[in-house]
Amino acid sequence: FFFSSRRRHTRCSRDWSSDVCSSDLAAQRLGDFAKVGAFLALFGIAMPLIGAALGLAVGHYWLGLGRGGVTLVAVLGASASYIAVPPAVRMAIPEANPSLYLPLSLGITFPFNVVLGIPMYESLAEWLSA
Repeated sequence: FFFSSRRRHTRCSRDWSSDVCSSDLAAQRLGDFAKVGAFLALFGIAMPLIGAALGLAVGHYWLGLGRGGVTLVAVLGASASYIAVPPAVRMAIPEANPSLYLPLSLGITFPFNVVLGIPMYESLAEWLSA
């Protein structure tokens, strides 16, 4: 199976997808996350809120969108930290510790956004458009 080997499957040494999976690397060093977990958990909740606040402001005041559009821009702003960051960090900073940024983005920020964030952003967009 393609992902069962730990060797690189592409020729480019900087291709983040050429590692079998960054989660393999993260699992090997998961204890590192426990050392700074409280700070990272707080950061993982604060960053989507900041991104959503910027998205709400841009969508409502600058773009003049309605409730649905403002909600969408807020969700996109809030989700930027777990959609774009893991591959960008992996490529830009190869020595970065994946046991810090993967659990943060996929274990804290993503579930927070899905369970609490999106309903909150939609309520705020409704409040702004009232």
